[in-house]
Amino acid sequence: MEILGIDVGGTGIKGALVNIKTGKLTTEKHRIPTPIPATPEAISKTIKQLVNHFNWKGLVGCGFPTPLQHGKCLTGGNLHKDWKGTQVDQLFEATTGNNFSIVNDADAAGLAEINFGAGKDVKGTVIMITLGTGIGSGLFLDGKLVPNTEFGHVLYKNGEIFEKYASDSARKRDKLSRKEWGKRLRKYFKHINLLVSPDLIIVGGGASKKFDKIEAKLDLDVKIVPAQAENEAGIIGAAMAAKHNIK
Repeated sequence: MEILGIDVGGTGIKGALVNIKTGKLTTEKHRIPTPIPATPEAISKTIKQLVNHFNWKGLVGCGFPTPLQHGKCLTGGNLHKDWKGTQVDQLFEATTGNNFSIVNDADAAGLAEINFGAGKDVKGTVIMITLGTGIGSGLFLDGKLVPNTEFGHVLYKNGEIFEKYASDSARKRDKLSRKEWGKRLRKYFKHINLLVSPDLIIVGGGASKKFDKIEAKLDLDVKIVPAQAENEAGIIGAAMAAKHNIK
């Protein structure tokens, strides 16, 4: 069975058909730059372009980079303030004519890793942390998703959230070396370990491809590993969420 998985990011929106039994992409990924400004109208048009690219009439799973509750945006995240209060699944369904399942993008990435990657068959508490424009999180207990966590928004100091301090965009903004970034991430993961005491932390996003450059700095009392699906995790997990109608 195939489902179209779409991963909406701060800089790009990408999709591919996914075999939900194997977790493998059955088509080449297609990527379209995220429109600026990233308003609901602009992004819904881009979603329609992606759906039309694959000539897809069936179910679509979509990973979305904002806090969500049952497919509704609680804030605009790093996209646009107009997303607050938008029922994303209904908007995309009206624009494309397809049925949509909307899931937080980090939850989607975690679903891919839990089913097919670094978290497969791991018991206990597993946290997926995606490092990109922001910091996303997915929480799993014995392989089951506890949806819509926002561990990137835990406070660092002086009212600043960790997302502004340790995300990949913060690394680029402050021109950090991988060593310097690794020190910031160590502070972040130490805090997460204190709050949740997970059995495993999986690191996704762009950082997963160069995990060896920061791994030495992450010497904590919790196992921290890179995501295996790397940048395909969001697409695969979005399709998995659609299969199970996770919101």
